[in-house]
Amino acid sequence: MISKISKGVRVTVETFYQSEYSNPVAGEYMFAYRITINNYNSFPVKLHRRHWYIIDSNGSKREVEGEGVIGVQPVLESGEQYQYVSGCNLRSDIGKMYGIYSMENLFDKTFFEVHIPVFEMIAPFKLN
Repeated sequence: MISKISKGVRVTVETFYQSEYSNPVAGEYMFAYRITINNYNSFPVKLHRRHWYIIDSNGSKREVEGEGVIGVQPVLESGEQYQYVSGCNLRSDIGKMYGIYSMENLFDKTFFEVHIPVFEMIAPFKLN
């Protein structure tokens, strides 16, 4: 697990290799990741957008941007957390992701960025 705090919001990431959805012979590797977002601010926040950077070990780079996460724009009161699970397919057995959440302070209506830490996705057979 890896985590990072920025602007009073902690983002924690845990990754899982999905062997049942992967096909290494065809160069298809599926990973799931669980994100936990904790709001340590004294004000409520709303997650509006996400921007992901996805990098395969073969040099392939992608960007994914959109509203919310898994179809929702969660609001976190002070001290609350939100957790979700999503996935990423890679064309190599090792890769990494990182990104940014665009969030709003619901008291003063200002927007700020929360950094999603770099996390690696490694097929377990590469660790031997």
